[in-house]
Amino acid sequence: MTDSTRQSLHRLESMGNAGMIDASRALIDANPAILQELGLTADRASELMNTQIDKLESVGGKPPLLEAIIRAVGRPPLIVRGGKVEGKTSLSTDFAADIDLKISKVEAAVASVGRIEFINHDYSWGGTGWVIDKTDTHLLIVTNRHVAKLVARRSFLGDGVFLFAPGAARYGARIDFLEEVDADPDPTRLFDIEKFTYIAEDAAADVAIARIALPADGAPFSPAPIDRADTDAQHGETVAVIGYPAKDSLRNDPTQMANYFRNLYDVKRFSPGFLIEDGGMTILRHDCTTLGGNSGSPVISLDSGKAVGLHYAGTFGVGNSAVRISTINALLDGATPNSVPGFDIAQTERRDGSHDAAHFEGREGYDPDFLQVAAVPLPTVPQGFGLSAPSDATACRPHELRYQNFGVLYSGTFKTPILAALNIDGEQTRPQKRGSDKWYADLRIPAEVQLGKEDYDHVDIDRGHLIRRAATNWGADDAQAKRSNDDSFHYPVAAPQHRAFNRSNAQWLGLENYIMSSVRTHGFRACVFTGPILSGDEPMLKDTGAVVPLKFFKLVTMLAEDDGSDGILRLHATAYVLSQVEVIQQLLSDQGRVEAVGGFEFGAYKTFQVRIKDLESMSRLDFGPLRDVDPLARRVSESEAVGASPRPVVEVESFANIVL
Repeated sequence: MTDSTRQSLHRLESMGNAGMIDASRALIDANPAILQELGLTADRASELMNTQIDKLESVGGKPPLLEAIIRAVGRPPLIVRGGKVEGKTSLSTDFAADIDLKISKVEAAVASVGRIEFINHDYSWGGTGWVIDKTDTHLLIVTNRHVAKLVARRSFLGDGVFLFAPGAARYGARIDFLEEVDADPDPTRLFDIEKFTYIAEDAAADVAIARIALPADGAPFSPAPIDRADTDAQHGETVAVIGYPAKDSLRNDPTQMANYFRNLYDVKRFSPGFLIEDGGMTILRHDCTTLGGNSGSPVISLDSGKAVGLHYAGTFGVGNSAVRISTINALLDGATPNSVPGFDIAQTERRDGSHDAAHFEGREGYDPDFLQVAAVPLPTVPQGFGLSAPSDATACRPHELRYQNFGVLYSGTFKTPILAALNIDGEQTRPQKRGSDKWYADLRIPAEVQLGKEDYDHVDIDRGHLIRRAATNWGADDAQAKRSNDDSFHYPVAAPQHRAFNRSNAQWLGLENYIMSSVRTHGFRACVFTGPILSGDEPMLKDTGAVVPLKFFKLVTMLAEDDGSDGILRLHATAYVLSQVEVIQQLLSDQGRVEAVGGFEFGAYKTFQVRIKDLESMSRLDFGPLRDVDPLARRVSESEAVGASPRPVVEVESFANIVL
């Protein structure tokens, strides 16, 4: 006896104890349509149903087949043909006598449910979606996050950006509102998904919203939004799931599935059942028959005729889960705490803002005397970098955009910051929430030399803070820390960065903290310079005129007590480089450019400690006295003095590698 048969016998015993076998036996005489799909006549089904379980093989039957019959007649996934539900007059006695009438009243919703299909993907389709709302120009489609993420990723705004397939082609998606059994393709029912206007974060409900063009007046097909319930449904309410069950052998028993669906998958079905809300459950549960392709299906109350949930997970023959309609309603109303504040799902994106010079009144910017013992001046920048002069410039700060706790030198020529100079006081750290992610133009320099939201629409490009936002969050009070946090959300503070740049480099992100806590350095104050290394062959960001840097540097200056110095504190400065060459090469390939980007010293996504004098050579910035207080340069010189040939570069695989 196989494990599958043994498990099926166990389940059949449980079904018998629950009265399911007797209920199914009574229904067989009505010859329900699902029997034909199973390839059985009513007489053959009755013969199997009336046979003792341990005698099934003697009459040419098996326990899994009997189990399939019981489940099929109890919770059948009814075929949809021509927009009508077949078999609704022969459902089990579990349902009310007027179940066929209730189904007929909601059949109009069938036309508003479609199959989410993919372009340029290994999977031809991935789930179900349905029309949930309507604007003046679009219809909004709701499905699951895990369906959308097969072809798109969530951006920092909360919307979705289509990913690239292998071979440089971009993924896409469509929704086909037909795909019924034996139906010929109908192009009038196939709509391109223009974009996913919302993809929930991983910690939120499994929801994604897409938009399709609103059909023109008089179009041959125009699906209507399915009505949504105002309140959550109750335990025992009769419901149905409309969607596209797909073969899913990884999560379901393949034998049961084959017996039940007779290998007729991927077409529209209507599966009736009941809500299961007892036991203090917070997840919406139902017992409708579903498979993997049902992800994103509407759960519709047959009592009210309105959608009460969004199906997202289930195990065949066991149980199913759905997102409650109250969660979806709150999301569409913009009230859910898991949505992006101010995020308009229909309009898709939060608008940028702007601040003029008056907004920054009182900002001191970078303080070169922050370490008190010795000055750490801003580096000298060559004239060819084309630094912009802010409207509130001073004689001693002709090019610095002064913010709270930091300053920026910005190139209007290359549309990128050349240097962000930050003072850090670790003893006054006051963590601040990230905020709404709304970004602002700084009108102290011309808006046309700054990038904006629309310039960051490439799937692999993010707005990258040149400074660690959290590192700016310090001050004598929360107001100062909040000003610094908010100031970091201005476009001159960010540079185009590959999305993996600051998501996979723990060493890069934690350098300041490590150095400030080292026994080789003193106190909790530091001056940090960060910027791109521009070598002249960077790719351009679309047609913006802005460059996409291929490397970034960081220089951290603190006070340190040298060996044998008798407690005298001196400057201590170390320099680091982070390269992202390999991913930028891929980016160029994705854009159809075939030229190589070569001649770079370091590998992608690796942090290296370098001598400050070498950083000066690469960056063309002059860091003045800092090159003379570099412990790596000192170690190299000492080794060379005894005839060794040390490498002037240290790969920072862990903080223990750093030369301090």
